[in-house]
Amino acid sequence: MNKLPRVDVLIPLVIAYLVGSIDFGVIIPRILGVDIYAVGSGNPGTSNVMRSLGKGPAALVLLGDGAKGALAAAIGAAWASIVSSTASVEVLAFACAFAAVLGHIAPIWHGFRGGRGVATAIGAAIYLAPVFGVLLAVTWLVVTLVFKVASIASLGAMALYVPGFVLSGYRGWSLVWAAAIAMLVVVRHAPNMRRLVTGSERQVNG
Repeated sequence: MNKLPRVDVLIPLVIAYLVGSIDFGVIIPRILGVDIYAVGSGNPGTSNVMRSLGKGPAALVLLGDGAKGALAAAIGAAWASIVSSTASVEVLAFACAFAAVLGHIAPIWHGFRGGRGVATAIGAAIYLAPVFGVLLAVTWLVVTLVFKVASIASLGAMALYVPGFVLSGYRGWSLVWAAAIAMLVVVRHAPNMRRLVTGSERQVNG
């Protein structure tokens, strides 16, 4: 079944949003005594944490934000399998991944001031299609290291998002939710795209 029910998916979607709202880009710097909103670009993401605090804290942020995307998708799949009698496992997993990315971008725990959602989206992809997800993560990392500009890697990853799931065998509403995730992340990168056009985009090590 590819059609989502209207009521019994609200609970896992809310849980996924709340999980996505746990922003490691805020929490890790805060543990280290730094307000990430007050340093660098002010964005609570891996790139700004790396520029401001170094590779170690940035790696923790990347892993944490990716893990919550995978967890949200797993929550959706488990809910559809165990609790719901009508929800598609695949579709609800994708919908919860979207909710987690939305939570990362507009986190209720952090005044709705979130990051770009890339790591969370890739983390969800690793759960939903492990081979594609890992390849996507590696591609993102390699492009970031080569070009020293995370937004280029992130936009490229989102361009591959739906095609990768198509090649992984997904169809129907699952791809609709995947497209929604990619579009949400791309829209969140609007300031980065403007800076790329003007040649003023920040480097991850600068």
